[in-house]
Amino acid sequence: MQGFGVLFISVIIIVAIMIILYAVRIITEYDRAVIFRLGRAIAVKGPGIILLWPVIDRMVRVSLRILTFEVPSQDVITKDNVTLKISAVVYFKIVDPLNAVVQVADYYNAISQLAQTTLRSICGEAELDKLLAEREKINAEMQDILDKHTGPWGIKITIVELKQIDMPQDMQRAMARQAEAERDRRAKIINADGEFQAAQRLSDAAKIIAENPMALQLRYLQTLNEISSTNNTTMIMPIPLDIIREVGRSFSSGNSSNDANNTVNAGVK
Repeated sequence: MQGFGVLFISVIIIVAIMIILYAVRIITEYDRAVIFRLGRAIAVKGPGIILLWPVIDRMVRVSLRILTFEVPSQDVITKDNVTLKISAVVYFKIVDPLNAVVQVADYYNAISQLAQTTLRSICGEAELDKLLAEREKINAEMQDILDKHTGPWGIKITIVELKQIDMPQDMQRAMARQAEAERDRRAKIINADGEFQAAQRLSDAAKIIAENPMALQLRYLQTLNEISSTNNTTMIMPIPLDIIREVGRSFSSGNSSNDANNTVNAGVK
């Protein structure tokens, strides 16, 4: 009897140790434990040490850290009939562990499927130029839609980003030609604008020289100075501008006299 009693006490001690080991759980700072007792969700516990009743209690561990997954590349036809392959990345976190466990069977897979459908829907309603130029707007719109659907699940969508947009080679070449033509157009406009400004400056300079004849003489001397400063064999013979004007006037008056004489002779004949 004494040996049987020792064996019975040993069994009880072993069972008690096993129960204690099963009942004591340690929950980390970034986790929460959803407790089910006889199938009913009764509480969310953690972090730290928690106790579970053997057999009747069950625990589901839920992480509160930001989770991420990559939305697989989706075939999308845009509003202007361009076929693209678009991938995205979604960041989310659980704000209500009880609803995340009770309301949806597999929240990770549910968010993945919802994100793929939303990506095809939003990008299919936009044109190619909008997808390329307004990516922040597309991201915000997708985030609002996902957050509205996942809110009842106790999940918060923090960031949605279009990761990559793959275009056909023909479309890439067409866009390259368009960009090249745009650069050529801007270059021609800039060149024409420079010519226009130069013409305006020359016109202003001509008016100033016309009002001040000595300015032309100074410009003439400056030109001679620039020519003489270079290493060349050019011979310069400066002639005063007044002499050139007198010669021009004499030549003009001589031509006028010859025209008058020719007119008189023609009348006499």
